[in-house]
Amino acid sequence: CIFKRPMDFWEVFSGKDNKMIILIKGGEVFAPEPLGVKDILILNGKIGSISDPDEISINGLDVEIIDASDKKIIPGFIDSHVHILGGGGEGGPSTRAPEIRIEEIISSGVTTLIGCLGTDGSTRHMESLLAKAKGLEIEGITTYIFTGSYQVPVATLTKSVMTDLIFIDKVIGAGEIALSDHRSSQPTFEEFARLASECRVGGMLGGKAGILHCHIGAGQRKLEMLFRLITETEIPPTQIIPTHTNRSKDLLKEGISFILQGGYIDLTANIDPEDENNGPSIASSIQMCRENQASLSHITVSSDSNGSLPIFDAKGNFMGLTIATQKSLMKNFRHLIHRNILSLEEAVNIFSYNPARFYKFHEKGEIKERKDADLLLLDNEFNLDGSIIKGKIAMLSAKLITGGTFS
Repeated sequence: CIFKRPMDFWEVFSGKDNKMIILIKGGEVFAPEPLGVKDILILNGKIGSISDPDEISINGLDVEIIDASDKKIIPGFIDSHVHILGGGGEGGPSTRAPEIRIEEIISSGVTTLIGCLGTDGSTRHMESLLAKAKGLEIEGITTYIFTGSYQVPVATLTKSVMTDLIFIDKVIGAGEIALSDHRSSQPTFEEFARLASECRVGGMLGGKAGILHCHIGAGQRKLEMLFRLITETEIPPTQIIPTHTNRSKDLLKEGISFILQGGYIDLTANIDPEDENNGPSIASSIQMCRENQASLSHITVSSDSNGSLPIFDAKGNFMGLTIATQKSLMKNFRHLIHRNILSLEEAVNIFSYNPARFYKFHEKGEIKERKDADLLLLDNEFNLDGSIIKGKIAMLSAKLITGGTFS
């Protein structure tokens, strides 16, 4: 093998899955910064080389060559809020949403996700969440989980959030803890602060981000607990993140204030990118952030996939529900670019690089030598045409190449 700037040969080929070598030729690379037209060599699940066209020469080895001459190549999406076991149940047992399938994940451009429980921490359990995450990992993607559900005290795998973070590899934080919501367990500020402290110390001892991931409902208190936490304790704003912060314009305004104080916010992608009926769209939210000088580097977008979207009347009575889907991510991604709201580089930052940095997924979110080979190939209309996940081809020519155990 002759590379311009090779990884160490023995390091590359010392792993178990070293049979497939992939050379992606002639794609326009956004890493997320634009690198121009490049060839990308993938070895043992890692990006081995990023070189000018035709500078990589390989002889005597089996190589899978992908012609990407009319494609754009970006890092895979990181979805930080997914109900992999299914969510919902607010309307009774028949309203429990189904588990997610690997085919749905791949076809949505997601290469890394964080699984969580929601309202239901009784009929769904942490043990099942961990098992599902491990199953999806075996089927081809990278998975992590939050420990807990809406409720405080938090139901954990071990005796505490801290020990979950230290001893359970897949646990990277606690959540989604419900605040300002009629379905919340209504934790006191002291309980909330203690939970944030467990996340911080457990994350430090476990070498993880230790994020407290907070579901924010439609209640009047909005982000009150988060603001109190960063003013009344020593815990930094980067230890917590509110999700669903585009639920309403007023809530988003508080989210912008949180960004201006050093925090991050997570926006939930609508199935219809132009739908403003249930709060500001992703496009409107980003425009509001820009108008108020809130850094786009402190924004992530997640799907809430396979969670139910319950509808309640003014008295809190359940009226019906729909189901969230990961396909909302790619729809919103394309919409932002087509409407010139974001450049491709800016969109990649929000959907890939920002969550990788925030959750300390050091091998993710970038196209860079020695990083994980999680790549998406987009056509000229920014539709998903191909997917490489952990160095293996998952989709090509808009067709799934791999699937789940029971496909």
